[in-house]
Amino acid sequence: MYDELKYWYLRDHKLFWTLSMSQIKQLCMITGFKKAKKGDIIYFSSSDVPRVFLLKKGNIKIVSVDEEGNETIKDIIQKGDLFGELELDNDRNSNEYAKALTDEVTICSFLMSDFEDLLLKYPSLALSYTKFVGLKMKRIRNSYSNLISKDAKTRLYQFLKDWAEKEGKRTDNKVVIDNYLTQNDMAQIICTSRQTATQLLNEMETKGLLYYNRKEIIIDDITKL
Repeated sequence: MYDELKYWYLRDHKLFWTLSMSQIKQLCMITGFKKAKKGDIIYFSSSDVPRVFLLKKGNIKIVSVDEEGNETIKDIIQKGDLFGELELDNDRNSNEYAKALTDEVTICSFLMSDFEDLLLKYPSLALSYTKFVGLKMKRIRNSYSNLISKDAKTRLYQFLKDWAEKEGKRTDNKVVIDNYLTQNDMAQIICTSRQTATQLLNEMETKGLLYYNRKEIIIDDITKL
């Protein structure tokens, strides 16, 4: 049953669609599998055993730590995303960790060395992986562009629209998002202060654009954002 679960977790991911059934079964033999709860640390970048992770369920945040110990959210990882040592290099100077944001998190993982061998063994997988990383880099470039060209209010509106599109439950124009982020988390994601993020959210509530609490965010009409 355990191996069958791993098989379907991998079969279901578009990165592995080009592989045959037998190839995925071989892949299961080197795939780690674990579950985590909210608040659990998934990995540290300083680990002596670097891995590539695939998120099957839940949400995770990647947090970077500077030399003074200040923490900043680097990315929010959602279902289907890859994270960890995606660059497949040997740079161990970065200092970051991944932390579970939701109550149930399910992850598959590969040793980086094993994943490198897979890419060499299966050219179709290497091509899929290149496209996957390319899309991720495009998203990062777009985020950077938003940071330097848009104000905090516009960045927050765009972040909420993107979040609603990816994970919101939509009925006509009304969207309900299961909220796993604090106001401080959102502030870090859009690169503003917590006070500014709180003020902007309060303004949106006053205008009737959304209703915010710790469990959910309700947007009555997504077209008005």
